[in-house]
Amino acid sequence: MASSKLKTLLIYKYLKDFSDENNPLSTTDLISLLEKDGLKCERKSIYADINTLNAIGFDIVSAKSPKRGFFMGTRRFELPEVRLLVDAVSSAGFITPDKTKQLVEKLETLVSANQAKELVSQVYIDSDTKCDNEEIYYVIDFLHEAIRNKHKVKFTYKRRNIDKENHLAYTQKTFKVSPYALIWKNDHYYLVCNNEKYDNLMNLRLDRIRKISNLDEPSRDFSEVSDYTESFDVSDYSSQMFNMFSGEKIKATLLCDLDLREEIMDRFGAKIPLTAVDIDHFKTTINAAFSDGLVSWIMNFGDKIKVLEPKELSYAVKEKAEKIYKLY
Repeated sequence: MASSKLKTLLIYKYLKDFSDENNPLSTTDLISLLEKDGLKCERKSIYADINTLNAIGFDIVSAKSPKRGFFMGTRRFELPEVRLLVDAVSSAGFITPDKTKQLVEKLETLVSANQAKELVSQVYIDSDTKCDNEEIYYVIDFLHEAIRNKHKVKFTYKRRNIDKENHLAYTQKTFKVSPYALIWKNDHYYLVCNNEKYDNLMNLRLDRIRKISNLDEPSRDFSEVSDYTESFDVSDYSSQMFNMFSGEKIKATLLCDLDLREEIMDRFGAKIPLTAVDIDHFKTTINAAFSDGLVSWIMNFGDKIKVLEPKELSYAVKEKAEKIYKLY
């Protein structure tokens, strides 16, 4: 009886690990795999095991062409879904090359061995754009716990020095903060927090955080340093940040070329109001943090966006444009 149960489980394992629509396993294949694991069986018992697996909810499909055999019809994750996850992990700058490789290998187990080979052949990991902080998993887990328990944390923040000799050196600064949220944006992971010395929010890159520890102090309530009262609205906050620069919240009215409607909706959501001005332009109002990041984002579109309000923002764009003009 024990060997019979083991045989059914092994057949499920073989189908999960090695079969897919293009690579079904025949009864001969399954018998051969079982023999390698020390179990002998008759061909007809394979069919009984397949029926048992289907009876308890597994989708084992019997294929007749181009090759006869069995394969897993459905999986918890389909191949396109796993490919999206692999691409996200590969492009994420806050994950080190070693941890990227480990995560991709784990994701490969969600599909068949042949599909995994196909995935690997298409994966490119640019080590030059990856961080070197092997503490990153620990930092993420630690901050999640601190946010959940609403207590302050202390850590060192590492940044690259720049000098005339181009020496590879870093400075480290100690921060004591109240953490509120973690945001993945522009392929980096950020901590949204309050530095206890100031009355505002700041965004810090997780890959630059080292030597994190708990402080035996409750976090400062986010209502004291932001416009949020009931809960910290991560989605709203993220939508207002440009390149994760923080700043005073403003309402900005923009005059945009009609060609930019998709760009604006991609950035601010499909529900943002777009009001026609003429056949070539529309007007919209956005909520944003007044920062150099916002100014740079607007300038990225050249003469296709004009700031109508507030005047402070239009002056900032004009001033930056003049500085760039003088530079050249």
